Amino acid sequence: MEKPAILPAGFVVFSDGASRGNPGPSAIGVLVLGTDGRELEAVGEFIGDASNNEAEYRALLRGLELAAKHTNGALDACSDSEVVVRQLTGAYATRNPRLSRLQAQVRVAEASFAEVRYAWVPREHPGAVRADALANAPLDRLGLAKFGWKGTKGR
Repeated sequence: MEKPAILPAGFVVFSDGASRGNPGPSAIGVLVLGTDGRELEAVGEFIGDASNNEAEYRALLRGLELAAKHTNGALDACSDSEVVVRQLTGAYATRNPRLSRLQAQVRVAEASFAEVRYAWVPREHPGAVRADALANAPLDRLGLAKFGWKGTKGR
């Protein structure tokens, strides 16, 4: 993937999905930052069984929902999911019916903002690291034994 764009100062959402198995027990992590870079929202939630890409989309949807409480202006939505970012920017087609439905929900949620710009960020980016930690925390708290999971795939 190309080098991430340098985004202007503004409201920013970092989102990440985590799936232990693909599909498997999944969770989302969302970080919303204000124009001054201050953390406005930080959420980690269990979402049940989902594929990793579904979890990524659901994390973005939750991020748009949370950001809408703080702004209706421009929003930078950042993710380390190349698939989601490229699908939303039109570089990739969305053929999976489940992802198409989630993408349609994202398009509806975008109407809450003057503009939404999608950007891929490497998983080492501090915002992506924080969103990843938020997504994995609910799965870690639940414990994998509850789901019969014995491996570390999907981590």
